[in-house]
Amino acid sequence: MKKLYPNAAAALDGVLRDGMLIAAGGFGLCGIPERLLDAIQASGVKNLTFASNNAGIDNEGIGKLLRTRQVSKMISSYVGENKEFERQFLSGELEVEFCPQGTLAERMRAGGAGIPGFYTKTGVGTAIAKGKEVKVFDGPNGPEEYILERGIFADLAIVKAWKADESGNLTFRKTARNFNLPAATCGKVCVVEVEEVVPVGGLDPDCIHLPGVYVQRMIVGAPYDKRIEFVTTRERETA
Repeated sequence: MKKLYPNAAAALDGVLRDGMLIAAGGFGLCGIPERLLDAIQASGVKNLTFASNNAGIDNEGIGKLLRTRQVSKMISSYVGENKEFERQFLSGELEVEFCPQGTLAERMRAGGAGIPGFYTKTGVGTAIAKGKEVKVFDGPNGPEEYILERGIFADLAIVKAWKADESGNLTFRKTARNFNLPAATCGKVCVVEVEEVVPVGGLDPDCIHLPGVYVQRMIVGAPYDKRIEFVTTRERETA
């Protein structure tokens, strides 16, 4: 199966539609699928739900889609660096489902493994537990409450990887792996942008983080500009 497409628009052709649920990898601006997000913005699809750790920053990452009002709901963990996100949420324009970071990663992983739900202690007794089923299980300290969290089954997964071979086996680079791996597994269709594609056999089998069976389409997105969320410097020391 030929998985490599010439560009992001071609890779998403026939996949995008209004109202779909998209799982997106990335953490802040680290490991975000920039080219695919740009193509989604250019397509004009709307009423999207994104499952993503955060929404990028203002006008970067998913933040671009917030500016164009293409996102109606976010399933996220951390959203503190996006003023437009804050404005839309507080004004009631954007629906937000807050989810603890570890729970969000596990919800994606569970969806990828075909697991519809799981119980966790995280969020018990907080607003996170509102409306969720609660069960009591024996824990190390005796009976304890756990809440039911549902696996995420996305219509589309968009992720960023470092290297891929022609069959779609992926290697992520250091912290850029973040949510990309669980996000990739939980989509009905997984589209990946990579920095480099090598022939089959060009990746060390022990260094493959995601098997190609999860990947349907790929593009080469390089070169990339390195964007920094916060520039922290110190004053130059003088003699």
